[in-house]
Amino acid sequence: MTPTARLGAWASAIPALMQRRPALSAIVLGLIAACAYPPLHLWPLGLAALAGFVWVLYQAPTKRAALWIGWCFGWAHLTLANNWIATAFTHQAKMPEVLGWAAVPLLCIYLAVYPAIAALATHLVARRAPLWAFGVVLAGAWTLTEWARGTFFTGYPWPPLGLMLLGGWDTPGLAGLLPWMGTYALSGLAVLLGTGISANAARNRLAGLIVPFAAMAFVMHVPVLPSRPDSDIRYTLVQPYLPQSEINDPAKFDEQFARLTALSAGARDQSRLVLWPESAVPDYLEEGYPERFYLQMTAGGDPVVARRRIGNVIGPQSTLLTGVVNLDIAPLAHGTLGAVSARNSVMAINGAGAIRAQYAKAHLVPYGEYLPMRPLLEPLGISRLVAGSIDYLPGPGPGTLDLGEHGKAGIQICYEIVFSGEVVDDANRPDYIFNPSNDGWFGHWGPPQHLAQARMRAIEEGLPVLRSTTTGISAVIDANGIVRSSIERGKADALEGFVPSAKPPTLFAQAGHWLTLAWAALLIALGLGLPRALALARVRG
Repeated sequence: MTPTARLGAWASAIPALMQRRPALSAIVLGLIAACAYPPLHLWPLGLAALAGFVWVLYQAPTKRAALWIGWCFGWAHLTLANNWIATAFTHQAKMPEVLGWAAVPLLCIYLAVYPAIAALATHLVARRAPLWAFGVVLAGAWTLTEWARGTFFTGYPWPPLGLMLLGGWDTPGLAGLLPWMGTYALSGLAVLLGTGISANAARNRLAGLIVPFAAMAFVMHVPVLPSRPDSDIRYTLVQPYLPQSEINDPAKFDEQFARLTALSAGARDQSRLVLWPESAVPDYLEEGYPERFYLQMTAGGDPVVARRRIGNVIGPQSTLLTGVVNLDIAPLAHGTLGAVSARNSVMAINGAGAIRAQYAKAHLVPYGEYLPMRPLLEPLGISRLVAGSIDYLPGPGPGTLDLGEHGKAGIQICYEIVFSGEVVDDANRPDYIFNPSNDGWFGHWGPPQHLAQARMRAIEEGLPVLRSTTTGISAVIDANGIVRSSIERGKADALEGFVPSAKPPTLFAQAGHWLTLAWAALLIALGLGLPRALALARVRG
């Protein structure tokens, strides 16, 4: 038997195996699909897995089988893609580290409900349709359920299926369609591509696989040149390399500040925007706290002195955006003043050490920055992953800080950037988005996925994104989603240049998730309506 014949025989045996073991096949295909995300970014495998999933789901004999296949696929691919969450448990002491490896699959028991609903809904309304039409309906249903996953119960969209369509750092790939589709409809497009491969392979076997992948390989590697000159806002973006094990260690605070100072000194005599990450400043910079909160500060226990010291570092003409923690002070039960809650914030400080503006993080991390159902879970030994016993409170939502000559900054702290359609104040559109983050929690898979989703926000909104992180990956991303410059993980360094220019508001920026819902409705209508229209045309012909 020739190699081609052997390959053809092997390709013919796979569908029979998948039909005999649909749930197991869905799990395997889900795991393969997760390899399409960064850091592996094996998107051909991801699309092949989607093709197999569409075919297995199409063969489901009952609604219960369809629900189970959808859940198995979603659970497997979301569990592997979110494996970085387990790493967070290695950076706290109150709970056993092994709990992290149980937490991820347990979380995905819930997250997999959304692809299961998409699978069930498609089976109910399109099980008698041709395979291609079934896949079109599934694309619409997936768009809807992924939007729901990112919206309901605080939302958790990490990662969207469409992330596999994002190109390399110098090209958006098919994610270049984000301005006209939005993230969740792009995930529907990924399902459509998988459907096309599946339908072609069913007719043409090997040729049906080679042609779509060859076309996709071309699209995913077409570079995009900047279309507008950069702004005149000079920046210095710092990645100080603050390992998670050192961030909350008072013995390291002076060394950390010295590192920030050295990396920020480059253009001190010029007007510039200086960017420090989340968790960069251990000092409390607001005034009015009880004195005991200032005792471990690195600037003599005085927030005014601390701010002036920062002003001296950045220079008289500069503005610093940095991550800080602010406290809410109120009387405690025994009558003394104390901290009752905290806010994960970004503070703008000028060269004189004055606070120009502040932003408080709105999308907080459950179990990270606050403990849901604290009265129930705390007695069971469940704790927050972030140090401290008080919960953080959310801010009001996307905000824009007017920094005068240093532009209008939209702020998105850490994982806020992954929420499509929730990153910009529509009434006060910024010139750029600043995304400070502490990615030291995120292991090896989390940082490249985080960066990739920041790129998607840049393309979707038509705004540059500047990411300053504690340990990497820090980057400057233009409005096309191109990574202009970056600092790799595990390195202390700084980037300097001019902030890329913004584009006019995209269609998605103007319509938001109404556009998502419109795409979902269109796909479902086409999947249900086109087969009937074609059948009617054949009868009349």
